[in-house]
Amino acid sequence: MQLTVNAKKVLESRILRKDENGDITESPKNMLFRVATALTQYKDEQKDFYNVMKNLYFLPNSPCLMNAGIPGGQLLACFVLPIEDNMESIMGTLKDAALIHKSGGGTGFSFSNLRPENDTVKTTGGVASGPVS
Repeated sequence: MQLTVNAKKVLESRILRKDENGDITESPKNMLFRVATALTQYKDEQKDFYNVMKNLYFLPNSPCLMNAGIPGGQLLACFVLPIEDNMESIMGTLKDAALIHKSGGGTGFSFSNLRPENDTVKTTGGVASGPVS
């Protein structure tokens, strides 16, 4: 596998496994094997997937490269969370976002269910500022 200097720096700083002292304990080759083993079911698939990654035809996203084969490791990078137009949903979505961030994922939010700007708020008699004020 031919890696640029930049690619090696990224792998070393963000992806490759490290021990408790922060010393790198995994080579790029071992990382690809770890990912291929974690994401495939059969030996033939492992070999094929390993070769696809080794030849840089395809690489999974960063969380997958970092966490595949690690117990409880988050393999997905992005989650879009819906928000309903009530306080329980808003606070529940914030809790879900915190748990996703804790696991290594990222979040986006769908504000399409929130009332638009200038809609009346029945409980207070006020006016909604809209999803993005």
